[in-house]
Amino acid sequence: MTRLSVGDVAPDFTLPTADGGTLTLSDLRGRHVVVYFYPAAMTPGCTKEACDFRDSLASLQAAGYAVVGVSPDPVDKLARFAEQDALTFPLVSDPDRSVLEAWGAYGEKKLYGKTVAGVIRSTVVVDPEGRVELAQYNVKATGHVAKLRRDLGLD
Repeated sequence: MTRLSVGDVAPDFTLPTADGGTLTLSDLRGRHVVVYFYPAAMTPGCTKEACDFRDSLASLQAAGYAVVGVSPDPVDKLARFAEQDALTFPLVSDPDRSVLEAWGAYGEKKLYGKTVAGVIRSTVVVDPEGRVELAQYNVKATGHVAKLRRDLGLD
């Protein structure tokens, strides 16, 4: 499994969104984009992380950052997740995990002491030119957004 590093070109993607549209990463060029990968909508950790991004969204946007959440969940589940938790940033569906794999966010991980294949909770920040500015893998759901804000110098 290849992970992205600072300076790498972020792999472009076009994926369906929870609101019925599509999102193409390269359409967001010219601004910083926080792309975060999470295992499953409406689970405790993923809900906590999504709500933390929601609660920080205005200040992230004011600093020039867009936020995009990526999971293998189907669009209808993402739509319920967005509605249930008032998530106002795009959630995109990657059911074949091709984007997750290209970004190094899918592969072997430890789950309750066992090695399994799955989504690796990760966050990659893409700069306005489309290059990786920051890549964090195996992040914790709780407290991650606060740590990310510190790492980006936003606090």
